[in-house]
Amino acid sequence: MARKRALSAAAFRRGINLWPPFLFAGIRVLSVGADYRSAKVRLRLGRLNRNWVGTHFGGSIFAMTDPFWMLLVMQNLGPEFYVWDRAAEIEFVSPGRGDVFAEFVLTDDRLAEIRALTADGEKALVWFDTEVLAADGTVVARVRKQVYVRPKPQRVPVGAAA
Repeated sequence: MARKRALSAAAFRRGINLWPPFLFAGIRVLSVGADYRSAKVRLRLGRLNRNWVGTHFGGSIFAMTDPFWMLLVMQNLGPEFYVWDRAAEIEFVSPGRGDVFAEFVLTDDRLAEIRALTADGEKALVWFDTEVLAADGTVVARVRKQVYVRPKPQRVPVGAAA
């Protein structure tokens, strides 16, 4: 079922690319699916995000993955749900010496899982995994994000029969 969105994916991509934490860290959102089911992000290695040994600063690698699972889930579940990031883990696997990339794909199965977990009105804590890859496909980092999802309570208009 297609939902009308307040902000198109293209407008969102343009706006987030101007967001100072991304802009100044060298993070660029390359694409966001029109249905908010996918996103692809690049982190360039530059003077402002290089660490002491000349590789990517770990905080920048984490930042490039930070908002996407929450945003994709939020956009697909709609305003009837509370959605926010709850926890995160990062494992650095190899040094990032050039551009690195992360891709996020929210499947129908994951959305169905979330809807099933929250069907009783209770919260769900859902983990998502992302690999940050070098241009040659080498794994630079593995990031896990836990997203909190809970349906908003149904509001009964004042004066309406219960």
